[in-house]
Amino acid sequence: MSNRLAHETSPYLLQHADNPVDWWPWSEEAFEEARRRDVPVLLSVGYSSCHWCHVMARESFEDEATAAYLNDCFVSVKVDREERPDVDAVYMEAVQAATGQGGWPMTVFLTPDAEPFYFGTYFPPAPRHGMPSFRQVLEGVRAAWADRRDEVAEVAGKIVRDLAARELTYGPMEVPGEEEIAQALLGLTREYDASRGGFGGAPKFPPSMVIEFLLRHHARTGSEGALQMARDTCERMARGGIYDQLGGGFARYSVDRDWVVPHFEKMLYDNALLCRVYAHLWRATGSELARRVALETADFMVRELRTNEGGFASALDADSEDGSGRHVEGAYYVWTPDRLAEVLGDDDAQLAAHYFGVTDAGTFEHGQSVLQLPQYEGVFDADRVESIRRRLLDARSTRPAPGRDDKVVAAWNGLAVAALAETGAYFERPDLVEAALAAADLLVRLHLDDHARLSRTSKDGQVGGNAGVLEDYADVAEGFLALASVTGEGVWLEFAGFLLDHVLTSFTDEESGALYDTAVDAEQLIRRPQDPTDNATPSGWSAAAGVLLGYAAHTGSARHRTAAERALGVVKALGPRAPRFIGWGLATAEALLDGPREIAVVGPAAGHPGTRALHRTALLGTAPGAVVAVGTPDSDELPLLADRPLVGGEPTAYVCRNFTCDAPTTDADRLRAALSG
Repeated sequence: MSNRLAHETSPYLLQHADNPVDWWPWSEEAFEEARRRDVPVLLSVGYSSCHWCHVMARESFEDEATAAYLNDCFVSVKVDREERPDVDAVYMEAVQAATGQGGWPMTVFLTPDAEPFYFGTYFPPAPRHGMPSFRQVLEGVRAAWADRRDEVAEVAGKIVRDLAARELTYGPMEVPGEEEIAQALLGLTREYDASRGGFGGAPKFPPSMVIEFLLRHHARTGSEGALQMARDTCERMARGGIYDQLGGGFARYSVDRDWVVPHFEKMLYDNALLCRVYAHLWRATGSELARRVALETADFMVRELRTNEGGFASALDADSEDGSGRHVEGAYYVWTPDRLAEVLGDDDAQLAAHYFGVTDAGTFEHGQSVLQLPQYEGVFDADRVESIRRRLLDARSTRPAPGRDDKVVAAWNGLAVAALAETGAYFERPDLVEAALAAADLLVRLHLDDHARLSRTSKDGQVGGNAGVLEDYADVAEGFLALASVTGEGVWLEFAGFLLDHVLTSFTDEESGALYDTAVDAEQLIRRPQDPTDNATPSGWSAAAGVLLGYAAHTGSARHRTAAERALGVVKALGPRAPRFIGWGLATAEALLDGPREIAVVGPAAGHPGTRALHRTALLGTAPGAVVAVGTPDSDELPLLADRPLVGGEPTAYVCRNFTCDAPTTDADRLRAALSG
């Protein structure tokens, strides 16, 4: 018999709809029920492609005895962290403050007033490795609630007060300058893993936002050290097991320092960010590896994550069936020498094992290997290698596929729109630009209401009931600005402006310029979440600063530029101390220091070859955060085109920054030079 989650649209919640646990979705009704019964609330937070969420579900939430105990003694609330990042952020902050670590599944016990008093992540069904069993935790919480209620109330009250006291302090909201950028670069250099690429130790996450900063810093200053860190990290990731050597696309992270063994889930946001980073690396260096990875990652997103409605699904699971009916992490992706021989025959199997690093001992579990790409290009016949790759990919496609979370998240689709639009333009792939346009159209049609307010999620063409948060507004606007630059269609700039109006009025503190993750009229939690640091994606704060700056460059709006500069004050404070966690803010600071440059390309008619040449040159310029507008001189869709006549009747480019313009040019080579210095 299904529980209340059967009526939800979240794939993660629907995975629990047939649990014997009497789950409630996050709602006031759930807390009213806890008050009526005088029992605590179990809050369980996860997401659909989370491996350990599935494990805890199988071990505990599908167990009849555990479920019966939960139903008798608690009101159980299940939350998809991707639908409600605000709920996740507030309670994760409490978990991390209390335990020093966090993760998913997140397990928190609350009073009926939603105040937390006991925390954890995954709990096993039996005591293990010093961890109590889940049943022991439940019994301990129940006993404390029954026998030591005053103590529970005191703990809960203290936690809430401590969270309230953790409000960020900013000092003067001044923009970061050369000194802060230099200190941030020095900090990254100290943490850089020179032998393996990336930063820090295991587990190792793709540092997309930091790489974007390094590429922009190199473009602005010529720093070879910054470029080397970016280039070497991208190469090590692309050759490692974290990258799908057959189908393209990146896994969530590497469990080791060498990028060999991934945590196999594939997230839309990682692939959107990395697609764009590799495209930008190619733009800066001409690297053939970067070009291939950017295009393969874009093709992966379109092939495996695109939904019937034109948006992009959130994720592919780490687990899939291994052929015996068991769900096993990585089963879809790993190989042994015998499996290679079954598909390829002995001769090609030997070459494939050598080329992709498949060994008898294996690089993963049970003698299985994750495919890698050692430095063998040029050693083997390229046509033979490509034939092997295609045959292995075809054979893999017959395996039980990982589950897909079909939920469309506005913010992550905004990142995908930006990546696909730029990648399609750089590599002259109009199909990728069309995919970006289709996703943007879905966001406008389905996620954006008549008052230009965003809904965070949709599924199967049905919009969810959760309001967009700051990252949704900022990342969708970022995607729209990229489309405006690539297509020359002013409607996308207009839609970005609608979204940024809400950023300024509903998410910004007028006095300080600080930004909040939720709107002023959003559901009131025990704390209004506010985090300027990047995690798996750019923080809403940094993303908003970047898109406000870009919109100001497009339109000349002093209001938006001032808001961007005020928001960047937090980068001045955090950049030198924690550069790995504010990479997008540092990248935006690079754009501010460079201008950013404003490029207007005018031509006598749409599609004119000379106009196309200048437009492509403008898009391929590496000036940090540069904005591009293209159209005819009489167009009124894009403000940058105003009062920009043709020179001698020929297509013409204008480059301006900081209220100063270069002489207009009709020559693509001169434009290229103007955008590289």
